Amino acid sequence: MTDQLANGYDAVVIGGGAAGLNGALMLARARRSVLVIDAGAPRNAPAEGVHGLLAREGISPAELVERGREEVRGYGGHIISGTVVAATRDGADGTDAVADAETLGFTVELADGRTLRARRLLVTTGLVDELPDIAGLREQWGHNVIHCPYCHGWEVRDRAIGILGSGPMSVHQALLFRQWSPDVTYFAHHLPPTDEQAEQLAARGIPVVTGEVAALETADGNVVGVRLVDGTVVPRTAVAVASHMVARASFLAPLGLKAVDHPSGMGEHVPAVDPTGRTEVPGVWVAGNVTDMSAQVGASAAAGAMAGAMINADMVTEETDAAVAAYRARA
Repeated sequence: MTDQLANGYDAVVIGGGAAGLNGALMLARARRSVLVIDAGAPRNAPAEGVHGLLAREGISPAELVERGREEVRGYGGHIISGTVVAATRDGADGTDAVADAETLGFTVELADGRTLRARRLLVTTGLVDELPDIAGLREQWGHNVIHCPYCHGWEVRDRAIGILGSGPMSVHQALLFRQWSPDVTYFAHHLPPTDEQAEQLAARGIPVVTGEVAALETADGNVVGVRLVDGTVVPRTAVAVASHMVARASFLAPLGLKAVDHPSGMGEHVPAVDPTGRTEVPGVWVAGNVTDMSAQVGASAAAGAMAGAMINADMVTEETDAAVAAYRARA
């Protein structure tokens, strides 16, 4: 591994989920000094298992992270707990390029006052799901209140599923969940379907319930129905809701990098400028849900691996340029 730089690393990975750990694994295997900073608040913590991940189907999110940490540490990577509050570029002049191959490009500040330095940053902090203010929704989130049919559809197959009209993709969500159950009901809430959407729902045998939703009815810790403000209760045993997704990225503001609204209207993300996860700020990459809101664990891990490889390649280019310059100076 490259000698660890004074008070810093070749790369600091901010976020310790699938994307961050796979990025760190690639960098550590490339003999780079790498540090992962994990705040310990994964988005998928309420879920019982990770699905759609080849050879790890059903593994608990906590076990997946722990295995990933062991693998990163096995190649010399470092992992610490902490919350990043600011990332800044080194140097008062605010230049966009690292001066030479031995110059650190960024300072990372943690909430507890610690600071770390790095030549490159990989941001994999994910996002936060903001849910409608409906009684019982948050308490059941990740169990009987779900969002992704590919993550949870099999587990609620053939059950009575309610779809809450809460976002621009809610009708699409209802049409997807119809693949897993013949008993799907769309609750218009504050988002009634358009005429075209109503026709689609009717054609697929999905009834539409009008009226505002007040709460979820539960019994023995399970959802048993959806209660409207007029007191009507529609029996349901699972509810799908489209959350408003917000990227965890406020610490990037000092770099001039911030989350923006996603074209889908589902929330905000930090955009990448190319498929490798490179951002508009030189030296900073993003991977996972912080940039790709719909990515499942496998896709997030793959994106982290790609970003890690490209970060190493970027540093190799920088080091080669410095070596060529030194070689010419000696000639």
